[in-house]
Amino acid sequence: MAHIVQISFFLDPLKRGPEQLLRDWATLSDTAHAASDADTRITVIQACHSRTRISDRGIDYHFQPVGAAAPWRQRFDLFSLASSLKADMFHVHGLNCPAETARLASGNPGRPILAQDHASKAPGFLRRLHYRRGFAALDGVAFTARSQAQGYIERKLFPQGIRIFEIPESSSHFSAGDRTEARRITGMTGSPCILWVGHLDDNKDPLCVIDGIERALQWLPGLQLWLVFATAPLLPAVQDRIRRSPELSGRVHLVGRVAHERVELMLRAADIYVAGSHSEGSGYALIEALACGIPPAVTDIPSFRVLTGDGRIGRLWPCGEAQRLADALRSIWSEPQQSASDAVLSHFDRELSFAAVGKALRSAYAEMLDRR
Repeated sequence: MAHIVQISFFLDPLKRGPEQLLRDWATLSDTAHAASDADTRITVIQACHSRTRISDRGIDYHFQPVGAAAPWRQRFDLFSLASSLKADMFHVHGLNCPAETARLASGNPGRPILAQDHASKAPGFLRRLHYRRGFAALDGVAFTARSQAQGYIERKLFPQGIRIFEIPESSSHFSAGDRTEARRITGMTGSPCILWVGHLDDNKDPLCVIDGIERALQWLPGLQLWLVFATAPLLPAVQDRIRRSPELSGRVHLVGRVAHERVELMLRAADIYVAGSHSEGSGYALIEALACGIPPAVTDIPSFRVLTGDGRIGRLWPCGEAQRLADALRSIWSEPQQSASDAVLSHFDRELSFAAVGKALRSAYAEMLDRR
């Protein structure tokens, strides 16, 4: 049996305790359980502001202070713990901790290390040497889309010949449900009923999406758009854009923040999921929409391209091009709804479910262990 230790050096800025982190950071346990099977044992180390060990459904979680969060004598205990676990290899979450990754490698010679991207940004010129040294011991890296590694490769941050894997960051426990009942509970309407889930910021580009919605009205007069969002720096601009258009009045609903379980209900009530992102590390909201069987109209960016099977489900449209979004919405709505939903669910089960993510991780682990 291969023993894999998954490690995250990211410290929660809210300083939540271990039990709360396990509840709030679902991917912490979801990824561990997805990768675990009869031949693969998973142990998790998570940087935390307090120390404890929790065992849950066969997986041990070690919460450990590190760096400035730990008393001086304990600052390197996380690395001692990692070495004591006698792992066959390490899976490091995130590409923002090159120094920690290098220290992990130096204390565990001969153990392969896979680092997985979680919406990390390639460093600027002044930090490139720091990252290059930190990543020198990496054997593999994983991105949602292989092309997302290009910025790192161009800056020569990875060692030559490193293996690049294409693996989604996580999956979703959401599922399809009764649309009529979901609409009754949520009060959502529309023909089509279109749902947005994301921040109202420049990267998500809600103003372009609203422009596309307005243009689509000539073909889809019964359209209704519902926007779920948390942070909203562009909210005044969005509100002004809606006020200036008589066509949009009563059609664009600024819902705001809702509980996570209500997002599932709203997705079940929707006919189409829409996103205008210019970049994403993965796209959790899109993954959740696909888990509910909702055809997407999303931008043609690397992660969305992979998550939709190169646009085989739903439609991809170029960033910032409102007319192309309108065309995508019209095209999706012209298809039989049930067959489109069935195709989405089949794609999700095959490519994006926890079973699929776990299989991809185990395949990467096996390849790296064989190569080493």
